[in-house]
Order: sequence, then structure tokens, then C-alpha cells
Amino acid sequence: MNTLHLAWMIGRPSAARSTPQILTVSAYAMVSAVLLIVLGGAYSFTSFEPEAQGMYLPLAAFALVLLIVPLVVLGAAAARLSARTQDRALSSLRLLGSTGTQISQIAMIQAAGTALVGALLGVVLYLAASPLVSMIQFQGAPIGSAIYLPWWVIALAVVLVVLLSVISAVAGLRKLVITPLAVATRQSVPVPSWARALITVGVIAVLYFVLNNLAVIAQDLATMIGIIVGGFGMGLLVLNLVGPWLVARVGKSKLAKAQKPEELLAARMILENPAQSWRQVSGVAMASFVAVVGGSGAALMGMGGGEVSEPGWMQYLSADVLTGVLLTLAIAFICVAASAAITQSASTLDRAELYDGLHRLGMSYKVMNAARTKSLMIPALTASIGFAIASAVLVLPLAGIAVLVKPVTVLVVILAVVLGLLLVRVSITVANPQRLLVARS
Repeated sequence: MNTLHLAWMIGRPSAARSTPQILTVSAYAMVSAVLLIVLGGAYSFTSFEPEAQGMYLPLAAFALVLLIVPLVVLGAAAARLSARTQDRALSSLRLLGSTGTQISQIAMIQAAGTALVGALLGVVLYLAASPLVSMIQFQGAPIGSAIYLPWWVIALAVVLVVLLSVISAVAGLRKLVITPLAVATRQSVPVPSWARALITVGVIAVLYFVLNNLAVIAQDLATMIGIIVGGFGMGLLVLNLVGPWLVARVGKSKLAKAQKPEELLAARMILENPAQSWRQVSGVAMASFVAVVGGSGAALMGMGGGEVSEPGWMQYLSADVLTGVLLTLAIAFICVAASAAITQSASTLDRAELYDGLHRLGMSYKVMNAARTKSLMIPALTASIGFAIASAVLVLPLAGIAVLVKPVTVLVVILAVVLGLLLVRVSITVANPQRLLVARS
């Protein structure tokens, strides 16, 4: 009971904590809503004829694997924001003699409660959005009522979101429990090692060999699809491994070439925590990965689209793949935009004293906002371009053929990526230091 009381006292709603609390609940609501919508879309494919299911369900599984990154990033951003609003209070309790177990229990209770409220709101959002989503066409007809999931799947999704929040909270407490003074003093983090780049190059080389010799390695379609899904999942994993190192290198380069105050400040923000800078834009990298791989696949499938003489599910495959790619990109960028807004808001609130001090010294909020924007968009562009190049290497023959044979399809996908980056750029305006800090005060 004492632990529950402390958890309520520290995390109860208040005017000072209203902004991060609203952002956190909204983030969890979006995670659960997007998860349910994606699962609903995959579930709708079970209404297709058995032969079509054999193609569409693996493609849906592939999309789910790709969307894991932005969904986890969004959920983790919400958990970190929730923890950041409490870390000083928890570190004070730790310094006053509370045990590591008590601190962990308080943090888990707070995270689980916030995530539960957000997840339930996400269920409401899913049900409200389902009539609109049901109008999306696959196999030449709207999805319809097939978008609605069984109740137990919805309940399982809510549990998964709550578990994600608890795991993120526990992971974020490791330094707090071991060295609470590091939290209070905001100790800096180490720069990622170059060994990450070496590992990534090696894994990409292996994946390139496997994917270009797939016909020899796999003897049946199921094995082939499994290798493709697993291979691209491994590709995303290692590219996320090298991401923080790449961002750190770009940050150092920008620091050396900085000519304006906002450029210098932006580079310092990136180098303050390259891993966090990468996490904010890792969904952008995944979207570029999807754009190259999915766009190439959709273009190649469309090559023979006009040769389907008999009506059947195959005649819709090319258009449906392109629809799936664009939907995956849209969902990914919505998650990235939301996580960027949340993380930037958390950073702005965390740096409130710094921004106030810089303003008193004569730096305008316009310069601060420009620096903050650059600190996000520089890693975003780095991630987008870097992952596009890496994924193009993995599917090099297919990507080249797609550009030559179906350039319109490729251009549509590229346009979707550009619009997604613009969405990310617009989303971070909610964390404008002047507006956010004035509203807080």
C-alpha cells in the first residue's frame, strides 16, 4: 500500500505535469490504435480465397515486421517521457534510502497505469477509425467489416502495450537504481563504436549473397518467403545497430563545419546523445527501406499485370502491393511524426533551464527552434538516404529493373517518402521552446 501511495503521489495529474502526461497517454493511444488497425488489415486477408491467402498473409506478416520498429520507437518514446517526468523525484527517493525494488515497483506501476489508460483510448480510436479504414480496397473491393478483430485480439493488444511500457520503464531505471546521482547530474553518454559499422557491412554482404541466391537455397515458396522476411528483419536490426554511429559521425562533421549559432547548437544536441537522436528517426530509416524494397516489388509485379487474361485474385496483386507499401509508409511516418513530437517536447521541457538561460543571454527563441529542428532533420535525412542506399544494395538488380520498367510506381513511392519527411518536419513544431515553455509557466 505504501508503494501504491508513493506511485500516486509522484505521478498524480497536476498542472505542472499536464503536458508530458497528455503527450504520454496520447502516444500509447496511437500505438494501440495503429497496432489494432494493422492487425485488422492483416485479419481481413483471411476472408480471401485460400490461394490468395497464401500470398497476402506472408506479405502482411512482412509489413508487420517492418512496422515493429516505428511502433516500438513510439511506445518507448512514451515510456521515456513518462519516466523523464519522474526521474528526479525517483532519484531523490533513492538517495533518501528507498531500495531499488521499491523504485522499480513505483516506476512500473506508474508506467502500467498510464499505458493502460492510453491503450484503452487507442481501442476507442481504432473503433472510430475502422469505418474509414474499411473503405480501403484489396482484391478489387473494400475491406468492409473484416477490419474488426475478435475481442480477445484487442485485449491481447492492450496487454502488449502495457507490457511494453513496463519493460521500457524497467530498462530506463537501470542507471537510476545503480547510480542515482548520474540521473540528477544528467551524466553524458558514450559515443557509439566504429565496430558497429564493420558488423553492419558484414551482415549486409551475407544478406546480399543469400537474397541473390535464393532460388538455390530455398526449394519451396514457403521457405523462400520465410528467408526473405527473416533476411529483411535481420537487415533492419543491423542497420539500427549502425544508426547511432552514423548519426554521431554526421554530428561531428556538422560541428566541424558549423558557421551559425543554430548549426553549432544543433550539432551539440545531436552529439549529446547520438543513440537518442537515432531512435527519433529510426522509423524514417525503416520507411526508406520499405520504399525501396516494396516499391521495387510493386513495380516488378506490375510488369505482367496486363497479361492476366482470366479474372482472379492475381489481377489485383500489383495494385494491392502498391497499396500495401503506401499504407505501410503512411503508418510508419505517422508513428515517426508522433514519436518526434513527443521526444522533442520531452527534450524541450528537460532543457527548460538551458533555453531560459540562453534567452536571458540574448539568444532568440527563433535561433533555438532552428537548432532544435536541425538536430532532428539532419539525422532524419541521414537515416532516409543511408537506409535507401543500403536497401538498394540488397535488391540491386530488382531496384534497377523497377526504375527502368515502372518509373511511375517508383516515383509515387519516392513522393510518399518526401511527404512523410515533411510530416515529420511539421510535427516537431508542437515542441517550439517559446510556446511550450511559456505555456508551462
